[in-house]
Amino acid sequence: MRRPPAALLVNTPDIELWPAALLRARANRDARVLARASWVLRRKRDGRYLAALLPEGLMPLLPDWRRTPGLDAALDLLDTSPAALPSTPADTLPIARLQARLDSLGIEAQTYTARTGLSLVPEPTWLAFAGVDRYRRPLWLQAEAAQGWTRMREAARGDGIALEAISGYRSHDYQLGIFERKRARGLDVDAILEVNAAPGYSEHHSGSALDIGTPGEPSAEPSFEATPAFAWLTRHASDHGFAMSYPRGNPHGIVYEPWHWRHR
Repeated sequence: MRRPPAALLVNTPDIELWPAALLRARANRDARVLARASWVLRRKRDGRYLAALLPEGLMPLLPDWRRTPGLDAALDLLDTSPAALPSTPADTLPIARLQARLDSLGIEAQTYTARTGLSLVPEPTWLAFAGVDRYRRPLWLQAEAAQGWTRMREAARGDGIALEAISGYRSHDYQLGIFERKRARGLDVDAILEVNAAPGYSEHHSGSALDIGTPGEPSAEPSFEATPAFAWLTRHASDHGFAMSYPRGNPHGIVYEPWHWRHR
């Protein structure tokens, strides 16, 4: 993947602004457009590409793209230089449509918060490119977490340990999609909640958490605990600002996740 000069993901409640060079074309027409584009408007609900910013202006990539909710806010951001963004993504987005997401799953927010002790996690207004994950997808994190991950991975490599990112930032819409896909496979919501936080409550929304693996090990499985990579993280992750979020017996009712680490 080519890395653009400004490798940032700019965020709105409904639409993400992606550097075109970090996106994969889904058709020959898209490939020709993306090769000339600087930014692409990507709908968060389903990941569809709406339009691309070319030197001569916006090129539609989806019919009726101008009817997309939140489009005006995203178009306004196209006029914002990356240099005008704050030095850290302290600003966060409003918790948009969260209640509708929880209602669709039959989750009552106050009851869930009281039971788990988890808090609502807003999405940052922008995220930094932190390399690619195990699947060659762009990895997005808050700037400090991205720097910490880079330093930690390099330190591990110096000790002969290979660390891989499995996933980083996830939007509220992406988290809802995880639930919808698992329900389609026959799992009930209570079973999913033992493994995944409810939409709006995942640490991944913050851009400060990532799932970590190592070559040869399956993604997000308890067997990661037996690897030299996990032993290295246990000894050294705190030196780089990371801590494991869900140890055994954690108070949130989430299963033991030796792969899930958050930058503090």
